[in-house]
Amino acid sequence: MGDYRHKKKYGQNFLKNKKVLIDIIDSIDVKEDDLVIEIGPGQGALTKYLKLYGCNLVCYEIDKDLKRYLDSFADNKTRIIYEDFLKANVLKDISNIKYNNLYVIANLPYYVTTPIIEKIISDGISVKGMVLMVQKEVAYRFSARPGTKDYGAITVYLDSYFDIDLLFVVNRKDFDPSPNVDSAVVRLIRNNKEGLIKNREVFNKLIKDSFSMKRKNIKNNLRNYDLKNIEQILFKYDLSLSDRAENIPLEAFIEIANNIH
Repeated sequence: MGDYRHKKKYGQNFLKNKKVLIDIIDSIDVKEDDLVIEIGPGQGALTKYLKLYGCNLVCYEIDKDLKRYLDSFADNKTRIIYEDFLKANVLKDISNIKYNNLYVIANLPYYVTTPIIEKIISDGISVKGMVLMVQKEVAYRFSARPGTKDYGAITVYLDSYFDIDLLFVVNRKDFDPSPNVDSAVVRLIRNNKEGLIKNREVFNKLIKDSFSMKRKNIKNNLRNYDLKNIEQILFKYDLSLSDRAENIPLEAFIEIANNIH
């Protein structure tokens, strides 16, 4: 990694295992007429492989000290933007690029994983898919299924936008410097479930309230809602008001939210 001094404030842990890098590239089907956004390219370990797609590539790097590594990747199809992705006007940055599908592929700093995903959604960045390196425990929550301990509000929220798969776990020793926890790669592919939700604000509040006290059942967490109506909907899914939110599938949450007036 040369004489570069990693900055803890940016959560910098650079992936060094070539097999993992190749597995990330192989996990999604990117074409030459597509656009890939990479967040936090670091010294360009993944960037080098992303360029093999031959597609348009836009990389956001917050640390300008990494220019000496990244500037060499810039060309007519690759742009390096030295800016905090969370503060960037991404839609403006990519407005002049002609592309078919948009993907985000990144090794994300642990502390900004969820804010980055939320920005992509809230800014209306129409990604077809994302392949993200995240903390292993976060990957378990993102990809959890109903009835498991990792299934929570963030799971349901993301499921309403993406089909999510945990692809593989990455050992902490595959990074420089080595973090204190293992990582995992998750793949998120845009689904059509968002269109089933009549009111996003109502849906999001329902999810938050349902999981507000995870050990409490729905009857307790949603006591200010129309419980009779909710009970009728849960019955269709072989569930009751005595069940906890972790047992309720996305489809049931959508139906409940759509029936709230």
